[in-house]
Amino acid sequence: MQQWSARRENVVPGLAAMDAPEPIAAASRKRINRFDRMEWAGAGGDLGTLIPFVVAYIGVLGVDPHGMLLAFGVAGIVCGLVYRTPFPVQPMKAIGAAATTQAAQTLVVTAGAVYAAGIATGVLWLLLALTGAVQKICRWVGAPVVTGIVLGLGLGFMLQGVRMMSDDWWLGAIGLGATLWMLSYRAFPAMFLLLALGAAWGIAREPVIVSELLAVSAQFRPPSFALGALTWNDWLVGCLVLALPQLPLTLGNAVIAITDENNRLFPDRAVSERRVAASTGLMNLIGAAFGGVPMCHGAGGMAGHVRFGARTGGAAIILGTLLVLLALFFADSVQTLLRIFPTAVLGVILFLTGAQLALGACDLGRDKGERFAALVTAGCALWNVGLAFVVGLAVLALARKGRLHL
Repeated sequence: MQQWSARRENVVPGLAAMDAPEPIAAASRKRINRFDRMEWAGAGGDLGTLIPFVVAYIGVLGVDPHGMLLAFGVAGIVCGLVYRTPFPVQPMKAIGAAATTQAAQTLVVTAGAVYAAGIATGVLWLLLALTGAVQKICRWVGAPVVTGIVLGLGLGFMLQGVRMMSDDWWLGAIGLGATLWMLSYRAFPAMFLLLALGAAWGIAREPVIVSELLAVSAQFRPPSFALGALTWNDWLVGCLVLALPQLPLTLGNAVIAITDENNRLFPDRAVSERRVAASTGLMNLIGAAFGGVPMCHGAGGMAGHVRFGARTGGAAIILGTLLVLLALFFADSVQTLLRIFPTAVLGVILFLTGAQLALGACDLGRDKGERFAALVTAGCALWNVGLAFVVGLAVLALARKGRLHL
């Protein structure tokens, strides 16, 4: 794994040609967090993933946005201070998707089950980190499988971004074109233009938003304990229905892939799989206790932050601080505040995030069998990362034994 990571660092010049290498190099030399305009712009690079899941949790399951946003915010601030890179904090996608779709269809999943899933997930990843088992598992996974997972995730984000842009294709086309044009001008961050365009479009289409926003007022709410009312059904559903299907996805995307992504872009601020697993466990244990939903460190989140200008942990701290303020003072108005961002604009962010992520996985190696294993993994990851993980390992084993005739 270490040799492969060193080989993949050669991809950085290609990425840098597209993405301005000087800020990365400067930040690496200083090893400090910055809070300039590019960090502020990069802080919004993960909104395409964060906002849809937050809206789904609130609208379908009735999760209190207070504890959810507070957990995301505190975790983001801590990650920015500790890792000093644009280290993301994202909702666990498999749990979020399963919770909202199952609740909409069968009404058996509750907000309590989501909190229980966070506790179960936190305990598991903390144990894997403390025992060192996570590093043994990661060393067993072949490099082409990781490449395929990252590539598949990137392409999947791009496809989802296109679907979201199709909801309002005029806005999506204008937003994507303007953002691509602005990405070459660092004097004015592209994210600011994109969010301003989205806000203007949203207000023009739904003018009533203006009066609703003017009616928003700050009301302080302190943190509160959220686990006192959990039932046995919550624990059963949370552990078996929600937490278990998430494990392969978290291992592939939120432990292995994010470690590789961070170390490839910021080799002087390298992290280990064990450290990432530990932070995943801790932030879920603490966050769930105060009403947070299951969280992870997705590689796509870092790609989004970097794509829009972030180079240090300042972006994570900025986003985390905004979420904490939103949770403590505007929790009752979250749905109104989020309505200002049209789905098509979030789709543009997600599309460019996917492109950035896939770009880092373009080096598939020279061996034909390993390239095939990476592509098969990527194809399966477009549907299910857990399945891709298993299939990729099987194909790679056959390729290395000479059983594949390509």
